[in-house]
Amino acid sequence: MSRFATGVTVLTVGGEHVHAMTANAFTSVSLDPPSVLCSVGHGAVMHGALGSAGRFAVNILGAEQEELARHFADKNRTLGAAQFQDVDWAPGEHTGAPLLTGAVAWLECALTDSHVFADHTLFIGTVLAAGQGEDTEGLLFVNGRFGRAGTPRPSAR
Repeated sequence: MSRFATGVTVLTVGGEHVHAMTANAFTSVSLDPPSVLCSVGHGAVMHGALGSAGRFAVNILGAEQEELARHFADKNRTLGAAQFQDVDWAPGEHTGAPLLTGAVAWLECALTDSHVFADHTLFIGTVLAAGQGEDTEGLLFVNGRFGRAGTPRPSAR
């Protein structure tokens, strides 16, 4: 699976137990109603935070946000509000979850279903609102490394 290129997101929940987690196990599920799925390991702090918050945001990271992806993937970082101390963000209007400045796009979601499978839970959220940032390349993760799409430009003739 490491050969399968994925986009990189940061899942966030707001409220009293604000938290974030870098995730690449994310996909759209349906257009009607608009819904998405993220897979979170049972041992992750986000597992309990997302389940109890009932609302969350998905921040789709841009190619220049690798440092942010690494920050929220670091299991040794300080948790709670302190993990956002040096991060620019604003609370989502519908969820209160942090929407990260510079993200390519973001979704605010209501948790509508979950399915336990092995050591992960698949959380399904109905999209309450969505927005997009500047038109920049997304951050990718493939073969254990971060990168960006290398779309060749057509030759000028």
